[in-house]
Amino acid sequence: MSIGSNIRALREGRKLTQEQVADQLGVTFQAVSSWERDEYKPDTDKLIKLAALFEVSVSSLVEDQQNLFKSKETIYNWEHMKTYVKTTAKDLKMQNALKALDFAVEAHKSQKRKRSNVPYIYHPLNMACHLLAMNIAEDEVIAACLLHDVVEDCGKTYDDLPVDDEVRELVRLLTHSKTTDGDRDKVMKKYYDAIAKDPRASLIKCIDRCNNITTMAWGLSRDRIYRMIKETEQYYPRLLRVIKNEPQYNNAAWLLQYQIESMLEIYKRLM
Repeated sequence: MSIGSNIRALREGRKLTQEQVADQLGVTFQAVSSWERDEYKPDTDKLIKLAALFEVSVSSLVEDQQNLFKSKETIYNWEHMKTYVKTTAKDLKMQNALKALDFAVEAHKSQKRKRSNVPYIYHPLNMACHLLAMNIAEDEVIAACLLHDVVEDCGKTYDDLPVDDEVRELVRLLTHSKTTDGDRDKVMKKYYDAIAKDPRASLIKCIDRCNNITTMAWGLSRDRIYRMIKETEQYYPRLLRVIKNEPQYNNAAWLLQYQIESMLEIYKRLM
């Protein structure tokens, strides 16, 4: 595909008109049209602005895009994951997890993952399956994993949660207040300092970050991806050390460190 074809594909993929793109770049829509027809090529300054507008790299605009892979937003069906978690929780008599599962599904029922049609519940269910796959079947940990976003994102209170106080405390640790550019560093430092005092909260938070990293390519802007990478490198080595100091989580710590660091290195090279 030519530069013009790439521009057109990216524009249409974001449901933008030529006029809207032109307004963002400070050019005429005729200029955008001429680029898409390959009559003219945008200069370097405009290429950089186009890449920022479409939230892609400059190379993705100028390189031949013939060999594109078909991507998918999910790997597993969320309803199948729900069945697996529920069946496992019943077999192991995990009462908190059973109550948390139904509550979380209902709380997140109208929500989608960022920039997608993926039901939000896919995220906490994926995390719970991640834990179970690592042979971590602790009732409180699975329950807190399923509920970790309901207070922050669903307007629920800690008293609303149908679980015991131990799980509520884990959810409290995993919930942070909204931030601004001015106070984010201070808020996040306090947040991660508190999590690092609890191995179970540290474990859940690392699995949360693992899952979020795998979806940030389509869920976040380039600026947010940069911020995610920097934040992960700043705070997560400490959480991983906390997990490693717990014998029952030692294998999980190794796997999580490998997953997190591998994904970060892939993103750095691609960006």
